[in-house]
Amino acid sequence: MSQRLRNFCRNYHRDIAYVFVGLILAFSISGIALNHRRTFNSRQFVYESEAFKMPLPADAALITEEFVASKLPEIAIGNEYKSFAIQNGELRIFYDKARAEINLETGEGEKEWYGKRLILKEMADLHQTTNPAWIWYSDIFGIAMIFIALSGMFISSGKNSFKKRGWYMALIGMLFPLIFLIFIM
Repeated sequence: MSQRLRNFCRNYHRDIAYVFVGLILAFSISGIALNHRRTFNSRQFVYESEAFKMPLPADAALITEEFVASKLPEIAIGNEYKSFAIQNGELRIFYDKARAEINLETGEGEKEWYGKRLILKEMADLHQTTNPAWIWYSDIFGIAMIFIALSGMFISSGKNSFKKRGWYMALIGMLFPLIFLIFIM
């Protein structure tokens, strides 16, 4: 491989990485947080929690908007009521910056007040935004990441080159996600 191609790849690999370093870090950090979304909420944190018990009708169909509205003073969260849902055997009542979750069978519940995580929430939102301008920028970022990955293969020469040792490391890196997708998911 020519020195000219290696220099081209090295220079643009570096410069494009500089341009996108902020987004690379944001996607990496928030991606790690989103990988653990079942145990960690990247968008909000609970700062106060209180257990309570409330009798509920045996038939979940009787839990209507009117029923929930009649129970709001009893729950006494104090924040503005937004909506409710019945999911996974629980009555979930949503408020502005608070929620109540009540087990339909036992009537045992928990009230939680939460705040928004600064910066991490916004970084996590980048993964799901549908703003057209952001989608274009994100596509450009994706193309840049492809260039960074491919140009990185041609930066080194000699015993550390892609041709000598990098190809099998890249193969290992590609095999793991494929094996995971085929056999584990």
